[in-house]
Amino acid sequence: MRLHFMAAALVIMLGLFFGLDRASFIALSLAVVIVLVAEVINTAIEAMVDLVSEEVHPAAKAAKDTAAGAVFIASFGALIIGFLILYPHVAQVVKAGVTETKIAGDNVAFMALIVVVITVIMAKTYIGRGSPLMGGMPSGHAAAASSIFVITLFLTANALVSGLVLMLAAMVSHSRIALGIHKPKEVILGAILGGLVTLFIFLLFV
Repeated sequence: MRLHFMAAALVIMLGLFFGLDRASFIALSLAVVIVLVAEVINTAIEAMVDLVSEEVHPAAKAAKDTAAGAVFIASFGALIIGFLILYPHVAQVVKAGVTETKIAGDNVAFMALIVVVITVIMAKTYIGRGSPLMGGMPSGHAAAASSIFVITLFLTANALVSGLVLMLAAMVSHSRIALGIHKPKEVILGAILGGLVTLFIFLLFV
């Protein structure tokens, strides 16, 4: 529920920022409301099932799974609506912003990635935790994934392609936590380090 509220706040702020027309803003708001209502109903059903049956029962599981499925369907629908409404505006802003700073060549991108890797190794050596390729502070995989996202953003100036790469970067970063190789703090700091170093190099050399 907290995540849904955060997402709702972000979507509403984006809608206001892009100055959406009345119909688009209403559609976006309805999508947000439907997801929140579905989440509330899901929570109520789970609480009711727990109250009625404290033991594990196939029917109880089916009720909870169905309620959770309804939330998933509502969230997926809201995601599609949000994409259709917001993507043209986001794509325009990304293309304009990156174009103004010039699309850099492959040599700068390669240099940026190398610098990120060297920076991560130096940080791990200084802190004295983990190895260059496994564990420790910061996460090298998260740093490299974040760096590749920024590189993609500058080389393509395409919001959709960059967004897909960002999703992959998030998956890579999450996998380091899920596998128990890194703590969340190490992954977050690694992602911030990789992104900022790459951004700095692009802004410096273009």
